[in-house]
Amino acid sequence: MQPEVRTIADFKAKLPNGNDVDLAEKAGKVLLVVNTASKCGFTPQYKGLEALWEKYRDRGFEVVAFPCNQFGKQEPGSADEISSFCEVNFGVSFPLMAKIEVNGDNADPLYAWLKSEAPGLFGSKAIKWNFTKFLIDREGEVVRRYAPAAKPETLERDIEALL
Repeated sequence: MQPEVRTIADFKAKLPNGNDVDLAEKAGKVLLVVNTASKCGFTPQYKGLEALWEKYRDRGFEVVAFPCNQFGKQEPGSADEISSFCEVNFGVSFPLMAKIEVNGDNADPLYAWLKSEAPGLFGSKAIKWNFTKFLIDREGEVVRRYAPAAKPETLERDIEALL
């Protein structure tokens, strides 16, 4: 029997180079976890995510992005291609994790937990599209889920309340 998961600190994530990151290392920070894609109508949100990261990182805020190719195959690139695209086109300097799946049998365990902690509209557990966002408090608990269309700048009030 597996232990019950209580916070984001109970998970690991992979960096694009394949190395593990223990998310317990992010304890005490406010996190915005988001599934991303480079060829999506919402891709310009990278700019807003970077602005949030720049504005709040010194106060204990971090954006953690997980590229995902499950929606319209809009993230087909390799880790290097994704990283280069984000840096060149949007000046992204926040952490990009390894590409994952967020739905289905191969969904990353972190995303299975996020979806159960903060279901979507009408209680849906599935991620509907790229740029679904989850706000995590300093205790590692999910505070809120935001739809893909929610622009990063509209999250500032919620982020500031947790900082």
